[in-house]
Amino acid sequence: MGYSVSDANSYLVLTGGGIEDVKIVKKAWIWPWQRYSRISISPFDFEITLQAMTIEKLQFSLPAVFTIGPDDHIDALCKYAKILTGKTATNTAKREAAGTGRNHVQDIVKGIIEGETRVIVSGMTMEEIFKERQVFKTKVIENVQSELNQFGLRIYNANVKELQDTAGSEYFKFLSRKAHEGASNQAKVDVANAMMLGDIGEAEKRGRTRQEISKIDAQTAVLETQRKSEKAKADAELATTQVKLDMGINLTNIEANRNAEAKDAQLQRKVEIERAQTELERRRATDLVHAKIERESAQQKADAKFYAESKDADGLLYKQQQDAEARYLATVKGADALVYKQKQEAEANLYRATKEAEGITETAKAYGHMASVLGGPQGLLQYLMLQSNTYEKLAKANAQAINGLQPKITVWNTGESGGNGNNGNGDAMASIRNVLQGLPPLLSTVHEQTGIEPPGWLAKMPPSSGGGGGEQQGGSQVVVKGMEGGGAMKVNGMGGGKM
Repeated sequence: MGYSVSDANSYLVLTGGGIEDVKIVKKAWIWPWQRYSRISISPFDFEITLQAMTIEKLQFSLPAVFTIGPDDHIDALCKYAKILTGKTATNTAKREAAGTGRNHVQDIVKGIIEGETRVIVSGMTMEEIFKERQVFKTKVIENVQSELNQFGLRIYNANVKELQDTAGSEYFKFLSRKAHEGASNQAKVDVANAMMLGDIGEAEKRGRTRQEISKIDAQTAVLETQRKSEKAKADAELATTQVKLDMGINLTNIEANRNAEAKDAQLQRKVEIERAQTELERRRATDLVHAKIERESAQQKADAKFYAESKDADGLLYKQQQDAEARYLATVKGADALVYKQKQEAEANLYRATKEAEGITETAKAYGHMASVLGGPQGLLQYLMLQSNTYEKLAKANAQAINGLQPKITVWNTGESGGNGNNGNGDAMASIRNVLQGLPPLLSTVHEQTGIEPPGWLAKMPPSSGGGGGEQQGGSQVVVKGMEGGGAMKVNGMGGGKM
């Protein structure tokens, strides 16, 4: 355990307990369950000689120097720290002893630079590489930097040296010789052109000298003429200007006199206006004093009237307040009396209900003793019904319910026991006869109870008797149609039916 501080160009990389991945700091307490290491962010130079081939299948050697180092940001330093502390199959112990691990980083950078540079060169011609050296350099730096970002590295500088021939190739040698011979020949041509231009220039200078002398003489004569004409024009313009100036002076004098007269009239008018305004203000002040005196007098009268009315209103308000307070006290006292009365009545009702409940309770206890003596609740119920004459009241109510009713009672005798007394043995028509014997009583009963008659094709009802509601005796009969041979069956109202 201890407190560790890094140098200005380095950081501490912490791992262990309490740290999720890695922690990059300048200073920290190192606990026993933690480990730390130092990483330097100083850039380093990386030289490489790359063998590449252009799109024209021309091979060349590209020497370059890259200045590369860790990017000074926490995320980039975390990536760089992971690369630095990673273990490879070789030189693990040596790298741990040195504490830098940059051999491993250089291997990664070398692979990235070679790959990206070959990709860029393979898409360019040799002429493009020569003429657009800066563009080529920019492309290499951008592509390599995009790959180095994932390792937390940054390119601080990149220098691409002169292109060189590879073993067995003399492209640049012949290109240099071609340029040298071309330069020599061009120098000879330039010397001959210079001599020719010198002779031509000398002749042109002599002729141009004579031309210039003649031109200057002619221009001198023209200029003298122009100067004389300009002098005459200037004299005329001077005379005209003198006349205009004299006329302007006269006009200025006249305008000054007229302005003085106008100014005097204006001042006179202003004096008159001031005098009129002074008189107007004097009259206004006089009227204002009279109006102010009248207003103050009216104000005093209004104040006196308002004071009298205020006093009257205060007296009336005081009287109304006293009356209201008296009515309020009377109402409160009446309400208190009513509340007291209702309270006394409620207490009396409560006392009476309590006593009635106690009486009912005692009565129920007595009924309980009576039920045990009379053999149970049923015996008690019969005793109470006898005590209160309940049976007599029920009989009387039932008699009143059927009092005045006149029911129609019809008695029919059908079947084998009626008729001629034959028990039906061996009679094939017995079942039909029994059905027909049962039909008249049904039709007769429906007719007498509801007044509905059967269809004429089925049966014919006898005319109703004029007695009106008495018991049917004797002569009532129902005739049923539809018997064999066109006959009919008559059934008497009383007794057995006969076929």
